[in-house]
Amino acid sequence: MKSLSRFLGMSLVVVAVWLGAQLAYACPFCAAPSLTMAEQVAQSDATVLVIWSSGIKGTDDSAGSTTFEVKQVVRNFKDSVKVGEKITLPRYRAAKAGDLFMLMGTQTEKGKSIEWGSPLEVTETSFNYIAQAPSPELPVAKRLEYYVKFLENPQDLIANDAYGEFANAPYEDITKLGDKLPRDKIRTWVTSTETPATRLGLYGLLVGLCGTDEDAKAVEQRILQKSDDFRLGIDGLISGYLLLTKAKGLEVIDNEKLRNKSVPFSETYAAMQAIRFMWQYGDGRIEQERLRASMRILLERPELSDLVIADLARWKDWSIQDKLMKMYGEGEYNIPSIKRAVVRYMLVSSKDLPKDATAGANSTVPKHVEQGRAYVAKLREMDPKTVAEAERFMLPLDK
Repeated sequence: MKSLSRFLGMSLVVVAVWLGAQLAYACPFCAAPSLTMAEQVAQSDATVLVIWSSGIKGTDDSAGSTTFEVKQVVRNFKDSVKVGEKITLPRYRAAKAGDLFMLMGTQTEKGKSIEWGSPLEVTETSFNYIAQAPSPELPVAKRLEYYVKFLENPQDLIANDAYGEFANAPYEDITKLGDKLPRDKIRTWVTSTETPATRLGLYGLLVGLCGTDEDAKAVEQRILQKSDDFRLGIDGLISGYLLLTKAKGLEVIDNEKLRNKSVPFSETYAAMQAIRFMWQYGDGRIEQERLRASMRILLERPELSDLVIADLARWKDWSIQDKLMKMYGEGEYNIPSIKRAVVRYMLVSSKDLPKDATAGANSTVPKHVEQGRAYVAKLREMDPKTVAEAERFMLPLDK
């Protein structure tokens, strides 16, 4: 299953862009945990709710010990654990009598006992959330129906884990939730300054899947807020906004984030990521040529030009061949990464023959292919070193 690239950070995966691959990510604007609680439970051989009974503090010669009493069993390897049983760990964990913890363990090599991991402090509510969670083996969309109820739960362990389930989920599965999403709550989370910034990208996407015109206006206000700081999640907010507003909203983004050079670089880059998202996952809400037009605006931003040229090559926008040749090596564009990007663009355009093209003398060669070949020859004469470098690291675009 192909999922999405996590665009949240500022990492620029240039090689992958040139490959044209569908980058393997989960939610595109989320920082996902390595393992959610359900995954950890599924990987354990035994999972139990325990009560802290007693402990012996460590010394210079000993790590101490802690004794727990089993209150409830969730997973049980060969019935090796029973309610009321005492479990003593060879390390001290500070707590008081009656405090609740969850223990997960794996069977030893001989398979006759359980090796317990570190105790996780829980409440009855958080433990029940974990114990009642659907199996990771169920369809992702079905599992998300459970977790959506716990987003922004007052208990951090629950809220963070529910977010993690969404962060790890492929976007195509998240879209299946549409009518099951709590629209009013999501709008509140998107507009609230109390919402953790790390979750805004996800909530922006969710409002884009279930929101209304009124919600779009609220998201627009959040997007257009003036800020000199790097704003986590702004890429997801813009993407959700474009899902709702389509080409009309893209015009707003063009003017406020792409053409406006006074906004921070991070805001422009976030808008670029949102355009990439709409190209790959917008499902035709915005026509491809309209998305290309927005991306072309960023050719005026030298700090992004190499990435923009790569995207336009991947999107087979051959309308800028002449423009790229005019800017090659000129002024702010006279830097190696941009020059290599132009060369690669021309190389790709020179090979973009129709799938049914033949090698015969009567075969028709598209104009952009002829132009690309001519420009590659010219660049090879002008700057053989850069052409050689570009060809050395050139990888074929994924067809």
